[in-house]
Amino acid sequence: MSNHYYHGLAKSMMFTIILVSFTPLLIIALLAGYQYSVAYKGKVVAHLRELVLKHDQNVDSYLKEKIAEIQVLADVEGIANLKSEARLEALHNSLLRHHRGDFVDLGLVNSKGVQVAYVGPFNLRGANYAEADWFKNVQERQVYVSDVFLGLRGVPHFIIAVLIESKGEKWVLRTTLDFITFNKLVEDIRIGETGLAFIINRNGEFQTTPRKDLIKEVPFLKELAAGKNEFSGLARRRASISTEINPATGHETIFVISSIKNGDWLMVYQQDVSDAFSDLNQARNLAAVVILLGGIAIIAMAYLMSKRMARKVERSDLEKDMMNEQVIEAGKLASVGELAAGIAHEINNPVAIMVEEAGWIQDLLEEGLYVDDNEREVSRALNQIRSQGTRCKDITHKLLSFAHKIDPTIIRVCLNDLIHEMAELCEQRAKYANVNIETSLADKLPEVAASPSELQQVLLNLINNAIDSMDPGGGDLDIATRFENDVVAVSIADTGCGIPKSNLSRIFDPFFTTKPVGKGTGLGLSIIYGIVSKMKGEITVKSALDKGTVFTLKLPLAGLELEQDENSANSGCVL
Repeated sequence: MSNHYYHGLAKSMMFTIILVSFTPLLIIALLAGYQYSVAYKGKVVAHLRELVLKHDQNVDSYLKEKIAEIQVLADVEGIANLKSEARLEALHNSLLRHHRGDFVDLGLVNSKGVQVAYVGPFNLRGANYAEADWFKNVQERQVYVSDVFLGLRGVPHFIIAVLIESKGEKWVLRTTLDFITFNKLVEDIRIGETGLAFIINRNGEFQTTPRKDLIKEVPFLKELAAGKNEFSGLARRRASISTEINPATGHETIFVISSIKNGDWLMVYQQDVSDAFSDLNQARNLAAVVILLGGIAIIAMAYLMSKRMARKVERSDLEKDMMNEQVIEAGKLASVGELAAGIAHEINNPVAIMVEEAGWIQDLLEEGLYVDDNEREVSRALNQIRSQGTRCKDITHKLLSFAHKIDPTIIRVCLNDLIHEMAELCEQRAKYANVNIETSLADKLPEVAASPSELQQVLLNLINNAIDSMDPGGGDLDIATRFENDVVAVSIADTGCGIPKSNLSRIFDPFFTTKPVGKGTGLGLSIIYGIVSKMKGEITVKSALDKGTVFTLKLPLAGLELEQDENSANSGCVL
């Protein structure tokens, strides 16, 4: 076989090894990666949700605690004490001592919105809050926590206001909470590089100061807050998680939103997806590198193994070809042995004639060469000896030609000439077996691509088998050639004993024979099958008991490829 075949075999094995190795690796990697990714994302999302809910509760608890403190003061002290700034200052100092400065100031506002008593760092005594939103809202809600606003003091702050009714008049006890302390409750929520939390009101306005500048994100946050206008529903769900493309950054961002202060505010936690899942991405990149390195190792091993296996197959094929050639040579020697008896008889007759003619010449020479017609008789005897000698030479030449070492080279072969040669070689053996050989060879038969010496072996074995099948009763052996369906076919038909149907499927098996022990090796048809297959031909058999057997060979034509090979080798048709 050509090197191209073994290169193709090596490639096929390499791709098979890669496919078989890669497929489970990729399947396992994809399934494990998918499961790990889902589990990891779920864990991260759950962690973010718990984080936001925990701080959500902290903020609500903080506000409720401060409201409760103010309500206690309003219930216990009464309006008379609260009007006294000395008493109010004492209460404020007490609050500062027990709440680390959370309460910035404390003031009492009458029903007209005028602050009648005040203690704190600002000069707000007499300030009029009649038009302030918080003053209007506390009239309706009894207790009100305002949004963050600048107010009269011009700095961000928010207040807690409690409505007090005394003797038919409404008063409001108000306090301002320290914005910095409140802001730290949310500011400290941070995970990774981009994670941050803040609080916005219903209008999307910041109620805490984000850790980084989010001015560009304000329109988007307003839309986000507007989309969460069902604050009460959100409160029931406690926290909602969504993944959005943040138009300000262009990054895919996780938003965890929870409502606080009875749904008036939203706590928003946001973090870039790539940052939140950075560990997952690192694990994914590491897995990709491992798969890549594993893939390179698999490809390298597949290449080396396929090369090695292809070389082993090539050596095995060479050994097999050598073994086949030895078997064919052995079969050929066996055929030569079978021909020996017929050849011996064929040579014996002319040798006997030559011996008789030589004795006759000797007798004539004793009488004298010029006596009577002895000179002409000696000349005739010499011609007879020359003729019989030539006949012996032709017979031995044919035998020697057949006995040459088999050459497996595929070249152009004229099949009809080869059949004539083999028929003549077997003619003497057929004559002693009472077999009449007839040939019906097609005119202008195309040349076939075959090894001449191997094809001789095939024809000789089939002819000898046909003669054996008709021995000793004799019969007719017909050899015919024809051209059909772009192949050259030759059929060898005998009128012998035939082959049983049970044996037809086994006749090409090595060492299968129906001949008596010592009469056949069982390799003849096996050798024929191997030779014909190697020539890319086909052999079929039809047989009927006591009627005969027909072997048909179909051989490929000598094509353009062979012609190119022959031109390169400067060889021609073998006759």
